[in-house]
Amino acid sequence: MKVAIVTGASRGLGLALARELADRGWDLVIDARGEDVLGEAAAELAGRTTVLAIPGDVSDAHHRRDLVEAARRLGGVDAVVNNASLLGPSPQPALADYPIDELRRVYEVNVFGPLALVQESLSALRPGGRVVNITSDAAVEAYEGWGGYGSSKTALEQVTAVLAAERPDLRVYRVDPGDLRTQMHQEAFPGEDISDRPPPEVAVPGLLKLLEGDLPSGRYRAQDLVTAVAAR
Repeated sequence: MKVAIVTGASRGLGLALARELADRGWDLVIDARGEDVLGEAAAELAGRTTVLAIPGDVSDAHHRRDLVEAARRLGGVDAVVNNASLLGPSPQPALADYPIDELRRVYEVNVFGPLALVQESLSALRPGGRVVNITSDAAVEAYEGWGGYGSSKTALEQVTAVLAAERPDLRVYRVDPGDLRTQMHQEAFPGEDISDRPPPEVAVPGLLKLLEGDLPSGRYRAQDLVTAVAAR
């Protein structure tokens, strides 16, 4: 039985991916900062597979250890999906006005937390293990007002790329899921109608291609992978 750690799995892309992995026979360790909504997600997923839900913040070392120990109890780790992210202030401030303490917190969750979770997981990763770090087009495009979140994702991308170079025994992916209709995306555009964005489920087939396929380490756009799968 394959085991995945999926962070930020109480809603949005994380929950959509967890649902599909559960249906495909994966056991799951999931987390989120909100205990109540995480419990609701776990109750749903428990009807499909074995799921261990651990509320907490990926920036906390004790929480990261708990996630990996839970995966060890299920037999080990086959995939770490670093999906949890922190947007930062809403609406997004210009860099000239960005509170440095809040920017530091964004980096703790979006860069240091994912790397530290991978470090914690390495000894538990089984042969063929995968690391999937969810990034954003804001990591490569200079969007006005996105300097905090975007730069944190740029840092995550470089961390992921270097990890892939250092660990050729693993499959290490940085993945842009594309614009999606999620709560975090709505928070980035307060008061705007984002109903034209697709639901997070559209990115899941691309993520599955990385988690269960044979693609080399690298940067991918999940929705491009979906198109490629559909064209075959």
